[in-house]
Amino acid sequence: MGRTKQAAKKKLDPRIKKIAAKLKKLRKASGSTSYENFAWDNGLVRQQYWRMEKGCYFNIESLLKILDVHQMTMEEFFKGIK
Repeated sequence: MGRTKQAAKKKLDPRIKKIAAKLKKLRKASGSTSYENFAWDNGLVRQQYWRMEKGCYFNIESLLKILDVHQMTMEEFFKGIK
């Protein structure tokens, strides 16, 4: 089995799922129904942001950029995520 297929079958860490869900919730709470528009309006790479909302890709620098958009600290963001 190829490396890509193995990665697709790998179970996603539940903590990553929670972080991804919170990103999506924050986007929707900001009034943006489309991840594409949110990314475009805030100078984020559309595909990278989509991957973060799906839990496929996380980069701390990108997460910090999103937190800046929401004017949120890391402590505020991670509150309640266990």
